[in-house]
Amino acid sequence: MSDGVKIIAAGHYVPASVVDNHQLAAIMDTNDPWIQSHTGIKTRHFSLAGENTSDLATKAAQQALTNANYAAEDVDLIIVSTITPDAQTPATAAIVQKKLGAVNAWGYDISTACAGFVFALSTAEKFIKSGVYKSALVISAEVNTKMMDFTDRTSTVFFGDGAGAALLVADGDQSVIRAEKLQTMGDAETIHSGRVAPISAIKATNYPVTDAFYQSGRDVFEFATTKVPEQIASLLAANALSSDDIDFYIMHQANLRIIETIAENLGQPVAKFRENVSYYGNTSSAGIAMAFAELMNEQDLTGKRLLLTGFGAGLSYGSVILEF
Repeated sequence: MSDGVKIIAAGHYVPASVVDNHQLAAIMDTNDPWIQSHTGIKTRHFSLAGENTSDLATKAAQQALTNANYAAEDVDLIIVSTITPDAQTPATAAIVQKKLGAVNAWGYDISTACAGFVFALSTAEKFIKSGVYKSALVISAEVNTKMMDFTDRTSTVFFGDGAGAALLVADGDQSVIRAEKLQTMGDAETIHSGRVAPISAIKATNYPVTDAFYQSGRDVFEFATTKVPEQIASLLAANALSSDDIDFYIMHQANLRIIETIAENLGQPVAKFRENVSYYGNTSSAGIAMAFAELMNEQDLTGKRLLLTGFGAGLSYGSVILEF
């Protein structure tokens, strides 16, 4: 067994089509000042050229592999976090495995919504620490737009499409994850997507129908600005750390106002909180992964301490402290 797990590279990808608030205002009852004042979002990327979730995931993973000069054939495990898979089966991870040419890897999907990257990092680390596997690609990828109701201005204006990836390998005797706290609150109503009702009779007209994404914005804001800071404070205290001991915070990119409120609750300057929601929108599980990739590719993180926190449908939420 090996206790050493490192993150050696990261990558991210967004579709080419940039959609601003005025374009959404043209098809629904909203406007740019309202969207920016309530969410901080100015633009987002939509997958309008036929790219599905596996395509975005593959391109983010390829960037991570290139950055690490690591061969796809050397990857042992692929975990894809998504709530917008290509299909219910096969797993998006299986499709990504083929597209990457990662012939020696096995893979599967996990679904913890916007907390997915945090949960997937934790999971991959455990596989590597078992000593059975030496490397893992953790990918969060979402094509949220295919699950939106474009008459629902309370949800659709938030979301965009994108993917982020991190490459973990067995190395040394210390794990990059110093501590973690993962929780679930068993709530199926506040946020949900893709519900398929069971049949009620044997009929030739039976056919699966899925519902669009839904969220209760007020309840999400309340949850994110109360329960989430409580979890962060608890995790820090349990590890003899204060909020000042964290160099960078990366929250789920739900909206800018939530990030600002969490920063205030923790007594930290918002400058320590990485954000991409203003230009990518809410990309669900991919938001943290992309913000992490941007940070890792901008600067040397040696000696830095990061706290990543995701929260979303489930209600599932989790935090990890990373030390490089």
